[in-house]
Amino acid sequence: MLKYKTGDSVKVLRGKDKGREGVIERIFPKKGTALVEGINLYKRHIKKAVAKDNKGGIFELPRPIALDKLAVIDPKTKKTTRVGFQIEGGKKLRFSKKSKEILDKKEK
Repeated sequence: MLKYKTGDSVKVLRGKDKGREGVIERIFPKKGTALVEGINLYKRHIKKAVAKDNKGGIFELPRPIALDKLAVIDPKTKKTTRVGFQIEGGKKLRFSKKSKEILDKKEK
C-alpha cells in the first residue's frame, strides 16, 4: 500500500516548485511518480492540425514528479506530516503521525 492516494493534498519539498501545494491527480507506482495539479508544468508547442480541428499554440502540460519530493498535508493542522498505517476492522488505514487523524475516508 502506498502512502499517497489520488485526491491527497501534498506539498513539494524539493525542486523548482518547492513550497507549492497541489492535489494528486494520478499516481504511477512502478515509476514512483505522481501527477500533481499545477505542479511541474512545462510548455508544449503544438502545430495547427487541419484534420483534427486543432488550433495549435503553446500549452502548459503537467509532468510527473517523484514521490520522494512530496509530503502529505495533514487535513487537521494544515502542515506537512508523515504517514503511518494502522489496522481497524480488518482494513489497513493511513493516519497522520502529527495529529493521529485517519487520512482515508470511511467507506460505508
